[in-house]
Amino acid sequence: MIRRNSKQIFVGTTPVGGLAPVTVQTMTKTRTSDSKATIAEIKRLALCGCDIIRLAVPDMDAAHALKAITEDSPIPVIADIHFDHLLALAAVEMGADALRLNPGNIRSQDKIREVAAACKDKGIPIRVGVNAGSLDPEIAAKHGGVTPEALAESALRETAFLEACNFSMIKIAVKAFDIDIMRQAAKIVAERTPYPMHLGVTESGLPEEGIIRSSIGIGSLLLDGIGDTIRVSLTGDSAAEIETGINILKATGLRESGPVIVSCPTCGRTQVPLIEMANEVKKALKGLTANIRVAVMGCAVNGPGEAAQADYGIAGAKDSGLIFKKGKILKTLKSSELVEALVEEIRKEHTF
Repeated sequence: MIRRNSKQIFVGTTPVGGLAPVTVQTMTKTRTSDSKATIAEIKRLALCGCDIIRLAVPDMDAAHALKAITEDSPIPVIADIHFDHLLALAAVEMGADALRLNPGNIRSQDKIREVAAACKDKGIPIRVGVNAGSLDPEIAAKHGGVTPEALAESALRETAFLEACNFSMIKIAVKAFDIDIMRQAAKIVAERTPYPMHLGVTESGLPEEGIIRSSIGIGSLLLDGIGDTIRVSLTGDSAAEIETGINILKATGLRESGPVIVSCPTCGRTQVPLIEMANEVKKALKGLTANIRVAVMGCAVNGPGEAAQADYGIAGAKDSGLIFKKGKILKTLKSSELVEALVEEIRKEHTF
């Protein structure tokens, strides 16, 4: 993978773009005006691995609550603003680390200039966010509906206006529920601007479907080298968004965060309780932060090969199985003893 080397900005002290590690974001589901509940939620999500948090700011009560929130937040805070530029100005004054803004929703160049000037003065970046659901009707009509070209044109137009305001601390997001539209729009923008890209499949749905849609849309762009920060949008707990985002980064090779379990799906050849064994290994390794690959395989077809390629692995058979370490067979044991012995071998070199 060759990553797109975008212009680097900082959200608080967190770098975004410029080949910095891809960050994972989510949004709180509390009312931002309830600062105590929101701070508690941010701290919970930070423990789940959230790098940057975004808060809805629908009114002045929410904007004013940002002061207490930003002072106590362990991670950078983005204020999500729509329609009212006064909310954006208040968020800047209250200490927001960045704004999420669709300039087209404000509809006044003078007001956008005012916001850009305030952000420039404080060193606060602006994310230009364009969604299929908020596309400018004129642009939609020009392109015959919501198309990749329409989303890209809207984002590029808003970006160009910020540039005309002598503002360049910009991050861009073009999102849609349709995966192909989102992908193609992001590619167009990535080719035509140097700015970092925020990736996401908007309103992707309940976890069982949204995780799949987000993994395909976000993951495929990351594999193409596009993307500097991501948000998985799910109808559910924000912690699930963080977990999914981290797993996408791990699957695409962009983040190392603890052990990766490689296990076969089982079939009629499997003669050990492999599903149970894989879950036991995962549970036993909880708390391990080392970036290792652990294979749990169930037969002689692919098992020894996959296990031998891992840092540690087991390959089970009906009565006995093998334990591997970096391609070397360590011992042969009863199948019922494999999991405990595997964890014991890992503990010899890693603390958890």
